Amino acid sequence: MAHIVVLGAGLGGTIQAYELKETVGQDDKITVISNKSYFQFTPSNPWAGVNWRTKDELTIELEPVMKRRGIDFICDGAVALDPKGNKITLASGREVTYDYLVLATGPELAFDEIEGFGPEGYTHSVCSIEHASESGAMWDDFCANPGPIVVGAVQGASCFGPAYEYAMTMDTDLRRRKIRDKVPMTFVTPEPYIGHLGLGGVGDTKGMLESYMRDRSIRWITNAKTNKFEDGKVFVTEHDQYGNPVKEHELPFSYSMLLPAFRGIPALMGVEGLVNPRGFVIVDEFQRNPTYPNIFGIGVCIAIAPTEPTVIPTGVPKTGFMIESMVTATAHNIPLIMKGEEPKNLASWNALCLADFGDGGAAFLAMPQNPPRNVNWAGHGKWVHWAKLGFEWYFMRKVKRGVSEPFYERMIMKIMKVNKLKP
Repeated sequence: MAHIVVLGAGLGGTIQAYELKETVGQDDKITVISNKSYFQFTPSNPWAGVNWRTKDELTIELEPVMKRRGIDFICDGAVALDPKGNKITLASGREVTYDYLVLATGPELAFDEIEGFGPEGYTHSVCSIEHASESGAMWDDFCANPGPIVVGAVQGASCFGPAYEYAMTMDTDLRRRKIRDKVPMTFVTPEPYIGHLGLGGVGDTKGMLESYMRDRSIRWITNAKTNKFEDGKVFVTEHDQYGNPVKEHELPFSYSMLLPAFRGIPALMGVEGLVNPRGFVIVDEFQRNPTYPNIFGIGVCIAIAPTEPTVIPTGVPKTGFMIESMVTATAHNIPLIMKGEEPKNLASWNALCLADFGDGGAAFLAMPQNPPRNVNWAGHGKWVHWAKLGFEWYFMRKVKRGVSEPFYERMIMKIMKVNKLKP
């Protein structure tokens, strides 16, 4: 009997446990460890940031679901990993040993790298449901006394979609309240151009997203390095295409949300051979760590090199479909290794993103994620908003039922068929 531990219970870790339950033996034990008692549907956080969703609507308590599936669940934070001893130390002092480990921890949010940044400073966040709920709690107060908004991402950020979503969703909500004319809005980003997305753009995301921002009177600053935040003020240096500073901006705000850079969680930081200097898990093409072959990594916590160098550092997003394919590959590779065979299943690393803008939205499909691509498509329309709603409903239902059925692949096939795209 083997003991397989999944560390983390987000979009990747939760589904990883369900899929492993289908692929390993009945006598094998699966344990999920998470510092939260619930699963949270992160893609809907921008809606929670304007009170279109509540925490209760976007979370599912995991212990009852895991118990029904025959999976052990431990609600406790990891503080140290000993990969040589196959042991995890938890915040409570408990030690958990494993035969195989899947790291699905997600990132630590590096707000502390910029003075005054984050919920403990002067800005809001939609990176977690807790942060998004706090942002939503302040949103009505802001709308009662509106002023300038600064939104976007700072240097080193890798997941740009939620920044665009939140900017457009705030715009939609303000227009519905008929106070948009009282709110100047500036989008600040380290991307070399609007719609780069950490991917070198997908289809015509540059033209499409610039058009959306012009239509909604959102100004932007690209190649931006955010220096510090003060109460009601952010200091930004704009650079040219060669990396030379060209303008210093002092932007006032009454409300601000910028996405931070990510790094690995403290429990993994500095473990030689397991993580890179930033704390992200090193994996091969089979999602397996080369130094510790009984450890796998999936999702946002793994190390992926940037698609291309940029003047101001940008990271690579790990989208939901990519994560789902990592989960499936890992779920099939671990049983092979348990039988003494070599792993052979590869994640597809394709990217699908549905960016809801409140009353419409943009979608992009990159196959593979990094260029050159076989499919390089972007589209937009009200259908994206409805697709995002359907996606939320389906995925929450999937987690609540404890099922491992694929979803992203079906959605991609549907989008490709409707838009007459060839794989």
